Amino acid sequence: MKNLSLFFYFVFACNILSSYGQDIEIKNLKKHIYYLADDKMKGRGTGSVELDQAAQYIEKYFKKYKLTPKGDHGYRQEFEARVRRVKVTDSIRRAQNIIGFIDNGAPYTIVIGAHYDHLGLGDFGGSRDTITNIGMIHNGADDNASGVAGLLELARVYATNDIKEKYNLLFIAFSAEELGLLGSKYWTEHPTVPIEKIDWMLNMDMIGRYNKDNGLAIIGYGTSSSFPSIFKDITSSIKFNLSKDGNGGSDQTSFYKKNIPVLFFHTGGHDDYHKIGDDADKVNYEALKSILQLEIEVINNSMKEGKMDFIWTN
Repeated sequence: MKNLSLFFYFVFACNILSSYGQDIEIKNLKKHIYYLADDKMKGRGTGSVELDQAAQYIEKYFKKYKLTPKGDHGYRQEFEARVRRVKVTDSIRRAQNIIGFIDNGAPYTIVIGAHYDHLGLGDFGGSRDTITNIGMIHNGADDNASGVAGLLELARVYATNDIKEKYNLLFIAFSAEELGLLGSKYWTEHPTVPIEKIDWMLNMDMIGRYNKDNGLAIIGYGTSSSFPSIFKDITSSIKFNLSKDGNGGSDQTSFYKKNIPVLFFHTGGHDDYHKIGDDADKVNYEALKSILQLEIEVINNSMKEGKMDFIWTN
């Protein structure tokens, strides 16, 4: 009888664990980053065949996790992106945001985003490498295959946790961020869900090079009076620093400019930033897992709050 009771307790405990979230899996993070930052992807420049292959890869996982398409054409939202930093013959390029939705029938939606484009061969502006390395593949493992891997893992966790959350979740892989935040700007001007129903936005850009001395930057803490209570009891195995300002640096800026609270997760610059050495083998996968677990805690805590207010910080 005692053994039978232990068996039922074990089954109950397993059900609780499966219901309240799946663990972030490092093998998935590695798979996504090594695919997106492979030399075969030629740096995922906006308008390239290889960036379209990256879009197909993201779509494949959105379909696998049964996310509802929320683009203008299936998962895709197409727009034109213009290269402005340098003169090129193909200055106007086709770009696409990839958008999937978890519809919980809730009144408000949380946006989770990351850009999936990078610099290609570094020949349309943005490269910080030496002139001799312009024209070589800029793989962009940290910038921003790491963020896309996080996006796909969070989509998997929330799509398979058997919980109907109190908020809907909109997952967006933005294009043309490297050309000036163009994908997120386009979405906020042409939203595929009512923008007034967006509660807040979480952005991941360069979350793969955690340094314990510098810690993780979480930018946008001051954009809502709800964030202090959300972070109040949060603990993490990684050091993180909270910054109030919501404007600047990445795609959360486009949402901030629409009076939407934001958080931008970022592990900071490094010697390989926008250079050919930003490769998959340099990503800190254990720390990346911890960052995503922290994000899950933040998202879950935010769902306990009411509709967030917005505070203009800068």
